[in-house]
Amino acid sequence: MAKAGLSYRARRFWALVVLLVWMPLYIVLAVSVMSLLVGRLPAWVEVPIYVVLGVAWVLPFKFVFKGVGKEDPDALHDEHPR
Repeated sequence: MAKAGLSYRARRFWALVVLLVWMPLYIVLAVSVMSLLVGRLPAWVEVPIYVVLGVAWVLPFKFVFKGVGKEDPDALHDEHPR
């Protein structure tokens, strides 16, 4: 019976793509939009906005990062580490 969703290898690949491609693009986009639309705000207003934007980029990709830092659950564990 096949599991639904991405395999462990696919999640690792897409996590890498998200971190190396999407995150830098999102940073440039967020800073550009903030500077064009809002202008310069007081620091006490600007910092919380950037904190929210800093967390918001990862929320759509939560499923990609889930379990990526752990060992592959589908790997065969026949060999003993040396």
